[in-house]
Amino acid sequence: MGAAADFDTDVDAVVVGSGPNGLAAAVTLARAGLSVRVLERNATIGGGARTAESTLPGFLHDVCSAVHPMALASGFFRRFRLQERIELRLPEVSYGHPLDGGRAGIAYRDIDRTADALGRDGAAWKQLMGPLSAHADEVAQFAGSPILQIPRHPVTVARFGLRALEQGLPMWNARFREDVAPAMFTGVAAHSIRPMPSLATAGAALSLGAYAHGRGWPVPVGGSQAIIDALADDLLAHGGEIVTDAEVTDIAALGDVRAVLFDTSPRALLRIAGDRLPSGYARRLARFRYGNAVAKVDFALSGPVPWTNEELRRAGTLHVGGTRAEIASAEADVAAGRHSSAPYVLAAQPSILDAGRAPAGGHVLWAYTHVPRDSSIDQTETITRQIERFAPGFRDLVLATSSKTAQDMENDNPNYILGDIAAGEASMSQLIARPVLSTDPWRTPAKGVYLASSSTPPGPGVHGLAGWYAARSALRHEFGITAMPSLAP
Repeated sequence: MGAAADFDTDVDAVVVGSGPNGLAAAVTLARAGLSVRVLERNATIGGGARTAESTLPGFLHDVCSAVHPMALASGFFRRFRLQERIELRLPEVSYGHPLDGGRAGIAYRDIDRTADALGRDGAAWKQLMGPLSAHADEVAQFAGSPILQIPRHPVTVARFGLRALEQGLPMWNARFREDVAPAMFTGVAAHSIRPMPSLATAGAALSLGAYAHGRGWPVPVGGSQAIIDALADDLLAHGGEIVTDAEVTDIAALGDVRAVLFDTSPRALLRIAGDRLPSGYARRLARFRYGNAVAKVDFALSGPVPWTNEELRRAGTLHVGGTRAEIASAEADVAAGRHSSAPYVLAAQPSILDAGRAPAGGHVLWAYTHVPRDSSIDQTETITRQIERFAPGFRDLVLATSSKTAQDMENDNPNYILGDIAAGEASMSQLIARPVLSTDPWRTPAKGVYLASSSTPPGPGVHGLAGWYAARSALRHEFGITAMPSLAP
């Protein structure tokens, strides 16, 4: 790896951006025998999958992504055999959902144990999630494929669709008799940063929930940077290059390279390569919508979070926000452009699985909340207050914090337009046409120019699939390579 301000043009392909998708694209191209150069504007690689000492020395915090439901389910990572390259630790509790009075919903990897703990709603939960979690890899194949592709597992897709209709429409409470199970489902659905109920939020909850029971939500030892380092090591081992401090502002500066793959937003693609794009396509990119945002806080703690419900102390991920109605209300506030006074908070406690993330006795807590796009309001106190609601004494454990507003999130990563970490609103229309309706949405009409980011199918998440699909398209159309290379170690 190196740093440079100008670019040589003696390679077959250039990848702009070194996030998980950009590196997945570069690895795929290099494995096919091409010479590949990755150009990264920042001094460090990884985009939203970096790990850094954001608060105090020795406390390792994930910059954006922290827990990785797709690390074991992604078709790309399975071919790459990620779990053979890095250590992924699986919490027994995939996620927990605190409620007032010390109650909680606990999503164990074991769905039978989860159902037993849900009492009267246990059977309903198992009927909802069981058929999907039993076929989690088929769900991953469907959820991680272009929407216009003929499904390989139609029975699983039909089951998924019927459940999405149920939980995506106002009848979403009909299945349940108590409040814990619906709160659990809503907490997962809220990952999509959308008002609820909707088909898009229900789809997110069903896919993530299937992985929670079917494969688990792993935490990489050493932080998300471990995933990036594994990808970078493979790229370098196969002759690729990574150049940091190398911002691309004009595609002309790259010369006559045969393929350029952009791990960027459509807005950046327009800015860098707009003069090569047909006007109709450029207009469609310009109409691509960006969603609401997150504000993030990292906490360095002197001990583990003192959740009132002790089972939550074993959860890798927490959905903090109370009942289904409370979370839906908070998300409706954000959709209306308001900051909720009692927001949904997504939290992760990786140091319960990876003690090396903090000095002896210490812990890290990763947390973000949803805010209106382009918010400049610090959410440290709001997040602290919401966690304290379910973990009295939490405030007393805080040694230091590091906060990023929505505006800070974009400043750190330009793909997060106005603080949208999904790189584009995850509505149903934009999951179908992402960023345009096409059987090959990664390939632009400009010769040799591809979009390889979360703004293309299958959308947000650390899965590498968008980059892998873009690289496969480039191999076919620019280099005549139809046999895809092995990605195994």
